[in-house]
Amino acid sequence: MFPVVPERALLELARTEGGPDTLNLLVRDQDTRRLLLLRAVLDAAEAAGPSVCTAAQKARLREDWALLTEADRLPAADARFANPARARLFHPLTGPWARSCLRGLDAAPGPADGERARRLRRDLAHFSAIAAVVAAGAGIPFRTRLTARAGVLALPSLGALHTARSGDVPVDVTCTEGRLVLRQADAPDVTVHLESGVGAWSGALSWTPAHALPGLTRTAPPLPLDDLDPYRELPDGPGHGNLRTPLALDDAERKRWLQAWSGTALALRSGGAQRLAEAGALLRCLVPLETPPDVGTGRGSCSATRREAFGGLLSSTPPDAVTLAATLVHELQHAKLAALGDLVTLHRAGPAARYFAPWRTDPRPYDGLLQGTYSHLAMAAFYQRRALVGGLPDRDWAWAQHARYRAQVGAALPALVGSPDLTVRGRRFVDEMAATHERMAEHPAPRGHVARAQAYVASARSLWAQRHASALPPSNG
Repeated sequence: MFPVVPERALLELARTEGGPDTLNLLVRDQDTRRLLLLRAVLDAAEAAGPSVCTAAQKARLREDWALLTEADRLPAADARFANPARARLFHPLTGPWARSCLRGLDAAPGPADGERARRLRRDLAHFSAIAAVVAAGAGIPFRTRLTARAGVLALPSLGALHTARSGDVPVDVTCTEGRLVLRQADAPDVTVHLESGVGAWSGALSWTPAHALPGLTRTAPPLPLDDLDPYRELPDGPGHGNLRTPLALDDAERKRWLQAWSGTALALRSGGAQRLAEAGALLRCLVPLETPPDVGTGRGSCSATRREAFGGLLSSTPPDAVTLAATLVHELQHAKLAALGDLVTLHRAGPAARYFAPWRTDPRPYDGLLQGTYSHLAMAAFYQRRALVGGLPDRDWAWAQHARYRAQVGAALPALVGSPDLTVRGRRFVDEMAATHERMAEHPAPRGHVARAQAYVASARSLWAQRHASALPPSNG
């Protein structure tokens, strides 16, 4: 069922690149896995006992699935996808929703049953909202009852209705001729008019439309800037630090996003044509985050990706186009390597955190070191390409960034290449990463930048060793 990754594609990805065929291979595989994940949700619901998923909930799931199936047969509204139903199901934030459903359906009974039941009830109700959006986009007339969550009915890709009452509120929805009528008790009806692509408008103050940025290129569709989806939050845990607060954009923040976005394609292209191509192939939505206080000013920002939300990128408001372009380059490497890891076993290293990474103060597991080194290698290449473009006003700054990223990669590569846990294909992958790093020496940064970068890495290694080396087995420290 899952494709074999050709050697050519493996080496392209090892160089942090990827031609159209290689990127399409990753995308098609991730889309297949999304459909299997959805099927797993439906199967888990059918198999669950009545105390977990009631007969009424199962019947509603079948009804929603039938609506999706009807829309699945209609012509595509979005040229990137086979049909409107899959365009919605492949939206990145559908993945976290499906994972949340599976956790609720599969969890063993215990003290948290009440909270789990409440969350699962909301999760399953969200599938009804997804089905309604798909049917509306496909032009299928229908009547249905949806449930607002904590006073908000989120209709993915369209917008959100703020109900007159708080809590979980029933909302009756009628769809005819490109418009929705939303009806709730003790409040006027709200009429919502669907727009082409992303968003829907209404004169009602209780309606907040979904927003999108213009296509990255002239032929690309608008890119959702999703600050409404209830599944956009990062999960708790150490993997994402303090990046857990999605941002609801006001007009000023939205304008700052648009201003940075308007120059992002040019900034990506200056770092290599493949950077613009991979963003066009892989990026499906942006999720705004609040900026943590420790990020600072200037060109500071924070960002993240989620393995279960392929194509989604979470970021604080970017200060400029170059910063946003660099964020895309960095985070899309994580998406590429995660997608490749679903198809190819690169290593069999355990989860023990014992490796030195110059960009972190804590020890890293092997897989974390590989992920970080891979994204830093791409950043070194991106800034080197920018530095080699004549006439850029920030050329010297680009050289400094390149030198720092390249020095960091050079400090991490020995542990990656020397690992006995690499598979045969994994060794080919990291060897090609090392060769890519070496080829960068053909266009070296100015000596002053190289010296400062090497001093930075040496200082980071020394501080790391003082904190951790005595408590860890030998690695690359």
